Amino acid sequence: MAEWNEFYRNEDEEEEQEEGEQTGGEYKSTGRDSLVFLVDASKEMFIKGEDGEPSNFDMTMQVVRTVYTSKIISSHRDLVALVFYGTEHSKNPRNSFKHVYVYHDLDEPGAKRVQEVDALRGEKGAQEAAKLMGSGETSLGDALWCCANLYSDIKLRLSHRRLMIFTCRDEPHQGDSVKDRQARTKSSDLKETGVVIDLMHLMKPGGFDVSLFFRDIVSPLEDESELGLQLKPCDKLEDLQKRVRAKEQKKRAMARLNLCLGEGLNVAVGMYATAVTARKPSAIKLYRETNEPVRSKTRTFHTQTGSLLLPSEIKKAQVYGNKQIVMERDEVDAIKKFDDPGLFLIGFKPMDKLKLQHHIRPAVFLYPEEGEVKGSACLFSALLKKCSEKNVFALCRCISRRNYPPRFVALVPQNEEVDEAKVQITPPGFNVIYLPFADDIRTLDTPPCPVASEEQVDKMKEIISKLRFKYRYDAFENPVIQQHYRNLEALALDMMVPEEMEDLIMPKVDQIDRRLGPLVQEFKDLVYPAGYSPDSKPAPKRKAADGGGTEKKPKVEVTEDELKAHVQKGTLAKLTVPVLKEACKQFGIPTTGSKKQELIDALIARLGS
Repeated sequence: MAEWNEFYRNEDEEEEQEEGEQTGGEYKSTGRDSLVFLVDASKEMFIKGEDGEPSNFDMTMQVVRTVYTSKIISSHRDLVALVFYGTEHSKNPRNSFKHVYVYHDLDEPGAKRVQEVDALRGEKGAQEAAKLMGSGETSLGDALWCCANLYSDIKLRLSHRRLMIFTCRDEPHQGDSVKDRQARTKSSDLKETGVVIDLMHLMKPGGFDVSLFFRDIVSPLEDESELGLQLKPCDKLEDLQKRVRAKEQKKRAMARLNLCLGEGLNVAVGMYATAVTARKPSAIKLYRETNEPVRSKTRTFHTQTGSLLLPSEIKKAQVYGNKQIVMERDEVDAIKKFDDPGLFLIGFKPMDKLKLQHHIRPAVFLYPEEGEVKGSACLFSALLKKCSEKNVFALCRCISRRNYPPRFVALVPQNEEVDEAKVQITPPGFNVIYLPFADDIRTLDTPPCPVASEEQVDKMKEIISKLRFKYRYDAFENPVIQQHYRNLEALALDMMVPEEMEDLIMPKVDQIDRRLGPLVQEFKDLVYPAGYSPDSKPAPKRKAADGGGTEKKPKVEVTEDELKAHVQKGTLAKLTVPVLKEACKQFGIPTTGSKKQELIDALIARLGS
């Protein structure tokens, strides 16, 4: 009979599952995401910038390579394609369209594709592109039609379809009204089939006027959180990568819930993870003969008859008071269910009541879902505005998923922030702070420590003021993960050595020493006694007089009467595993590979009869 607590998921396992869903690795979607890069291959794209800056074509290829490598790491099952238009030579399915060159079909990214994109980068890449594709007439309508055929040829279910146009020409057809009308018609057809068209316009002499042609080609905003069509073209690689990343990244809700503000007053909201711990992907087991991935299956058999047990034949049990409490699976499910998923408003508290120690797990972000309940965005905005004005947070009870235990959460308001170019930096919404229960608070017995003098405190304040700097979370990368993926990339792309990586979390000792000057030595003189060096190693421990090491602890044996007393009181669990194993050996009970609960059950079966 299985242990009840093996089935009854504890809080740590819930958080691990939630974190796995946030990363997207275990996200159950209805299909794959797809992305098509439609790149202008006209001669204007190959003109280098001032002061030796890369050409628009070279910047585009660097962005395409970045997206390819990120897809390989984060979501390798997504489909990506690379298509050039305005070329001299043509290459597409059935060669139906002139001046359209399909460099990569819509398929999963791989190491070979990254190498092929690398071949189009730099000075040699421009020469290779001119030789392979050339520059010719432009018909954006044919290019969009070709992309539509790429989508129609895919038999897989696609959950999201996106097409990005990279160009530095605001009038690709130079006033040809027939080609303009054809392109507008084809873009409308694509948008009707669910394809989102984005424009990544690049710098050109005289500026890029979106209103001349492309305003009618691109898709409208999907929601207010989308990075909208920017009127200013990209002239730097960093800006282009930022725009592509904002469009390409998935924006999937962890959960969609109703925020109940009172009887009959519900607001539809979505919970989003804005920051998730990045981890190395788990290793995949391969069959040694063919290198194909293997799948493992778990079967449950009867210990006496060896027959296969069905899920309906398995019950759950928990030992309580020396008695097994047996329950059916549906009874366990009923115990776990407290209420339907949702957020229930309890009240409001001043912001100073929320302490740092109340943050017991990563926060998530709350944003209205207008598509679920009409009027949610308006009511959500009013609630956010009033909470910000009054400097309060909303206290709610939260059940994020079915059969999840309820938690108290604090909804902390966050106002919108934009930069100089009116690009949103921080979205408006609520940060959901998970609050601890009384059982989660630990009382620590802190050992007595000497109290620092005012002079010592003042000296440390000087040191802290000298070492202050403006922290930016996006300025530091995890060196372990970065080195891991660089090694994998070098192996996959047949590189001689991995790309060099700078460890940004290593302290800059020389710079710190220059800033502090004599302050460190002055602080040491104030804190440590004369002649004491905190950097010196402690003296090695002296060995015993006979030259031997520490003596082994003698085995602790428990008599039969003591074991029977423990069985009657139900306190066998207080004994350690070595003690339980010694007790089992007294009665000839095998102990190889046995867990603690199995040892306890064996002793209860032997002594309880």
